[in-house]
Amino acid sequence: MAYDFGNDKKSAYQAQFDAQKIAFAPIMFQAARSLRNLGILELIRKNADGLTIEEIAKELKLSVYGVKVLLEAGLSLEVVYAKDHKFFLTKTGWFILTDDLTKVNMDFTHDVNYLGFFELEESIKTGKPEGLKVFGEWSTVYEALSQLPEKVRESWFGFDHYYSDESFPYVLPVLFESNPKKIMDVGGNTGKFSIKCAQYNPDVKVTILDLPGQLADAYKNIENHGFSDRIDGFPINLLDHSIAYPKGYDIVWMSQFLDCFSQEDIVELLKKAKAAINENGAVYIMETYWDNQKTDAGRYSLVATSLYFTCIANGCSQMYHTQDMLNLIEKAGMKVEKTYNNIGVSHTVLKCVAK
Repeated sequence: MAYDFGNDKKSAYQAQFDAQKIAFAPIMFQAARSLRNLGILELIRKNADGLTIEEIAKELKLSVYGVKVLLEAGLSLEVVYAKDHKFFLTKTGWFILTDDLTKVNMDFTHDVNYLGFFELEESIKTGKPEGLKVFGEWSTVYEALSQLPEKVRESWFGFDHYYSDESFPYVLPVLFESNPKKIMDVGGNTGKFSIKCAQYNPDVKVTILDLPGQLADAYKNIENHGFSDRIDGFPINLLDHSIAYPKGYDIVWMSQFLDCFSQEDIVELLKKAKAAINENGAVYIMETYWDNQKTDAGRYSLVATSLYFTCIANGCSQMYHTQDMLNLIEKAGMKVEKTYNNIGVSHTVLKCVAK
């Protein structure tokens, strides 16, 4: 795997400025978030002719001082610009304010990651999610999900579902090309994808594999949608490799799942998935690979998400390079039969069959 990326061609002046951006990034992140949450950016957006600091403070019932320091930070962040003592929204400010992807990422960063990332250095040393301790004593975030504070859960699922939900309309026709009768949804969380499958095809039956706490949430959603007769669950600790998956499935579906595990664990999970499919079955893997992104923004977001896995989720996984996954698939005794790129926001789907 070749890491041919980037260069060192910027001037010393720009390099020093960029270094300061990094040095103050946590502080400036909170400034941008406060500009959004306190309604300052929204108020400026609604007033195309611009507003003064005093006008904003009066309208929002905030102190002139508070608005002033935030807007001056906003100038350096380039989310606002000033002219004749009035402030106006920039394109970047517009994205901070209105773009769903940016909102999901900011909320995830603040609610799930911010406090725990003080322990990133320790997580690198120990290989454990040391930052998770800010919420309680668990080995992984997945064990904690059903017990995390509601706002943290909301932002975690908002982040997780935003990326996966966008892919559903593209993925379902791909999966049902072979007219599967039985699908296994490994790591199915709240059951959203399994429900989509049941809605898409009236004959398919789906089994969700996940921890008991996750399945409890899934069962409620399944019952509310009237699919208890076609969607069931198989409670399992997916890190216990001594427990086999149930067998006899046409498709094993792994969506945004394998990035939650170390490379060693992925091989074992894929071996069990291979054993669970019928003779003509397939394992479908949907992931966001950082090297296979159309935009710099996508790549940047994914490598940052890798550090969430390091510090908060489990201490040992990441958003993988494509070649990493291809190597692991081969080690598990499978091969990629077909690749589907540009799925949803940033996904790739690999259709894998036994070698």
